[in-house]
Amino acid sequence: MTAGPEEVPCLLMRGGTSKGAYFLADDLPADPAARDDLLLRVMGSPDERQIDGLGGAHPLTSKVAVVSPSRDPRADVDYLFLQVALDKPEVMGRQNCGNILAGVGPFAVERGLVVAGEERTSVRIRMVNTGDLATATFPTPGGGVDYTGDAEISGVPGTAAPVLIEFPPGAGKLLPTGNIRDVIDGVPVTCVDNGMPTVLIAAASLDVTGYESPRDLEEDAALAGRLRTIRSAAGALMGLGDVSDATVPKLTLLAPPRHGGAVTTRTFIPVRCHTAIGVLGAAGVAAGLRLDGGVGAEIATLDDAGDLVRIEHPTGFLDIESSLDTTADGLPSARRTAVVRTARKIFDGTVFPRSAGTAPIPPRPRGGRR
Repeated sequence: MTAGPEEVPCLLMRGGTSKGAYFLADDLPADPAARDDLLLRVMGSPDERQIDGLGGAHPLTSKVAVVSPSRDPRADVDYLFLQVALDKPEVMGRQNCGNILAGVGPFAVERGLVVAGEERTSVRIRMVNTGDLATATFPTPGGGVDYTGDAEISGVPGTAAPVLIEFPPGAGKLLPTGNIRDVIDGVPVTCVDNGMPTVLIAAASLDVTGYESPRDLEEDAALAGRLRTIRSAAGALMGLGDVSDATVPKLTLLAPPRHGGAVTTRTFIPVRCHTAIGVLGAAGVAAGLRLDGGVGAEIATLDDAGDLVRIEHPTGFLDIESSLDTTADGLPSARRTAVVRTARKIFDGTVFPRSAGTAPIPPRPRGGRR
């Protein structure tokens, strides 16, 4: 008898400005290597088009959330974020994703991990990748998730129900290098970690304006080389070790705002330039702008009357509430970080992975004969 095809329950969801496949941990292999092999086949990697899987041929649409009940008394569910590479057989789990995080609460209700309230539901989430916590609150009229609403976020067409994500005061170091400003390869930088290791750089210090399109920045070979050097050195300074095969730290170029916000950004994730900005990356930027002496302080336009920071990005803006405190030893720390995102269920059903042992042929190097 021939075995039938593999079948895995899956919910495909847009979370913020990303899209990913959401799974219950119990529906995936417990062994990480077997799990990663399955996810590569589900998403259609390695293949830049991901033509034989769920992936959307871009890092922002090749993401996975693995959710399970949490044993941590501070959380209702555990959320493991996994980034599935496009062009190589690799699944990475060294970072969080705040956009995919926006769908975790609704998914937990959809799968019965959390009982919905009659009007609104708050789900406490532990982000397994780093151990950080967040609370997502969203509408559940009548005890079911309602994805419709009038909240609008840049980079996503239409409107949807708001998902308020709040992060408790950071337990880690906001300044992982211990300095408000470091100099790498002759370039001043500010390294912050407010949920995502992020390096802030004035665009002008790299001989770009910071207003270029993501494609133009990606095609700048000289810029790519400088960013690679800075990222490698920053990773070591931030205690991340060798980051050549990691997706963190993110690098964000800063320029003065053009549309009434606090700052204009271009973020590398880590090689492709983000068409928007990640939630946790934005949390780092917002906190970094408030640091006296940081590279963002002389670029940003901040409203001293409130906590709201509007961060401009290639497809619009992201509003984030950010305030700082001071620790007992006099170091800056994050006091409050909150952001409104949206999420939408796209389909809920069964995914059929590509058969094991049928990985696609790696693409030929660009520029060679076809």
